[in-house]
Amino acid sequence: MSRHWVAVASADHVAIGRGAGFMQVCHGKAGPLQRLREGDVVAYYSPSQRMGEGRPLQAFTAIGIVGADAPVQADMGGGFMPWRRQVAFLASAPAPIRPLLERLSFTRGRERWGASFRYGLFEVPEADMRCIADAMQAPLAA
Repeated sequence: MSRHWVAVASADHVAIGRGAGFMQVCHGKAGPLQRLREGDVVAYYSPSQRMGEGRPLQAFTAIGIVGADAPVQADMGGGFMPWRRQVAFLASAPAPIRPLLERLSFTRGRERWGASFRYGLFEVPEADMRCIADAMQAPLAA
């Protein structure tokens, strides 16, 4: 049975991973990626377009299915060796979070709705993932 996850990264970083079929979370840490299993569904939430940029984006920017491969380390130069996980990203459109705030269990009724995203990767109920996938117009199988 698949589990459902929300990962957090700036949209420009998500685009890099999406184009190459991998995900990376928590500044390249391996631990969070080891919690994922083949067939799990992951949606990326991007608080901003670019890391460190002040202008908010606050949208879900990618959704996909975790592959069978274990996390692998990549050399990005300058001593940065982040861990990555294979993901088959689905066709989707970005979806702003604000229209979903009262529909998602992890944001509903919360004044500080962004607190959950500080973890970088967290599990959500299937109903939340279906809501996100619908908003992104993503073909998430039943």
